[in-house]
Amino acid sequence: MDTENRNIKNVLLVEDDSRDVQLTLAALAEHHLANKVFVVRDGAEALDYLCHRGKFATRAHGNPVVVLLDNKMPKVSGLEVLKIMKADAQLKTIPVVVLTSSRETPDVREFYEHGVNAYVVKPVDFSEFMKAVNQVGVFWAAINEPPPGAGPVGPPIPRPPPS
Repeated sequence: MDTENRNIKNVLLVEDDSRDVQLTLAALAEHHLANKVFVVRDGAEALDYLCHRGKFATRAHGNPVVVLLDNKMPKVSGLEVLKIMKADAQLKTIPVVVLTSSRETPDVREFYEHGVNAYVVKPVDFSEFMKAVNQVGVFWAAINEPPPGAGPVGPPIPRPPPS
């Protein structure tokens, strides 16, 4: 395996709020925490990205080192994306961090019951939001050892379309 490819840190950001996308990208860029952040705007697009379908059929090989996932999104919710990922042999090892505004106990519990790696409530204050995303980024993109297959190494694994 090529060492240079193993060190590439790609992140998938699944977020429908353009303001939160910009803040998250700024926080990650400020500390150079990812080589590339791929942004998708809903859960269906996230699944297409992860499964190399549709407009993502020819994207670079490999998986992101972490998925930053909002919960309340159009088409497919963050919880449904998580459930599908954790049920898929090729996706279940990708760390998933929920970045959401919901502090509701049932939401937190349900995400953990379905295998989320971390649940972070988005701070309302700008500087606190930047700090929280930075801390998440430092851990998942710099400190954590990504699962085998993260980054652009090897061909995509063909998957059938969802039923």
